[in-house]
Amino acid sequence: MDHPYMNDETRWAAVQQRDAGADGRFYYSVRSTGVYCRPSCAARPALRANVAFHASCAEAEAAGFRPCLRCKPDQPPLAERQAAMVANICRLIDASDAMPDLDTLAQAAGISRFHFHRIFKAHTGITPKAYAAARRGERVKAGLAQPGSVTDTLYAAGFNSSGRFYAATRGLLGMTPGAFRAGGSGAVIRFALAECSLGAILVASSDRGVCAILLGDDPEALLRDLQDRFPQAELRGAELDYEETVARVIGLVEAPGLGLDLPLDVRGTAFQQRVWQALREIPAGSTVSYAELARRIGVPTGARAVAGACAANPLAVAIPCHRVVRNDGALSGYRWGVERKQQLLDREAGK
Repeated sequence: MDHPYMNDETRWAAVQQRDAGADGRFYYSVRSTGVYCRPSCAARPALRANVAFHASCAEAEAAGFRPCLRCKPDQPPLAERQAAMVANICRLIDASDAMPDLDTLAQAAGISRFHFHRIFKAHTGITPKAYAAARRGERVKAGLAQPGSVTDTLYAAGFNSSGRFYAATRGLLGMTPGAFRAGGSGAVIRFALAECSLGAILVASSDRGVCAILLGDDPEALLRDLQDRFPQAELRGAELDYEETVARVIGLVEAPGLGLDLPLDVRGTAFQQRVWQALREIPAGSTVSYAELARRIGVPTGARAVAGACAANPLAVAIPCHRVVRNDGALSGYRWGVERKQQLLDREAGK
């Protein structure tokens, strides 16, 4: 099929509009400057009389033009170059025992610290500091799964003091490193199984707040899910003073627009936490697409990753992943069933 840039008229229109969709389809040269550019080049507009069009870089260079230093038409597209740069910086962070400072990372990227920080966040959805913290968290979890002392893990993960190590891992693991190594041994998780209008519900809390709200058809399956999350924790059920918490959570399910005035113990990666916080900012009765949510957190190409974070959400309704729909407005997969998703949306809409 012919592309829309087959004649000089449409090519010139693309240059005037700085149409990125035309990049790679053709190039244009400017006689007065002696350079050739991509159609999307942000350089000052040239006079039409000085412009010629070329099918390839080789053709433009054979005509005596040199590549523009601004749009670099002889190199991969800007987005591809930026993605490669971010990947290299991620490898640098991964290989470093301690977090390199922002100036060091920007210097390695060959750009200013402000520009580097903006590009890194645009491509990953998180800051370099948050990425480093997430990678350090992964090293902590991997280290605690191996023989050796907690102190060995502390230094292997790049911490230079036990105080910082324990402060950071408390938020990451939701328990002490020793308890995590023992599969949650020593941690106390209070829980209760009940029935609500959407079926079976399991509510569980740590000493920090509600850590799980699970929905389903089989109460036993919900309990197994909780046990898998905390295989060695002490699970305490059927406590009378926990009934108020359960009742408040069921009230949220019945009227999700009211919100939940209870502390939450939210555990996840830096990216998941970013997505979950964005979900909590969606007003009741509103929906957004996965693509729009990705744009809101600064990762316009991260719709699939956002969907994965929604699927990993352990706090049904309290973190309202039911408010995310497909681009065409249709309902898509929901961890607790599409029918429940529709019911929650109907309730928020007053149906």
